[in-house]
Amino acid sequence: MLFDQVKGELELTERHLLVLKKVIESEPIGILKLSEETNMPTHKVRYSLRVLEQERLIKPSAHGAVVGEDVKEFLSSFENEIDGIMKKAKLVREIGKSIE
Repeated sequence: MLFDQVKGELELTERHLLVLKKVIESEPIGILKLSEETNMPTHKVRYSLRVLEQERLIKPSAHGAVVGEDVKEFLSSFENEIDGIMKKAKLVREIGKSIE
């Protein structure tokens, strides 16, 4: 289906954001605790942690994940980024309506 990839990316982004939220709230926090608190399997938590670390939103420590250097910048630009995505989705909707 045409939207499967977009849906998949949104679900993945949702998962990453939930993990980031838990790290911010409970740092330092390990994989097992994150898995328990988010009801996600450990392999999915581990992947999200790896992605968040690559984005410098978290960093590892001896006691678990902690907030990274770029999290403040990410959070300050979050609304603008989401607004841009929403505008693009509205444009796609309008194009779809025009096809009917």
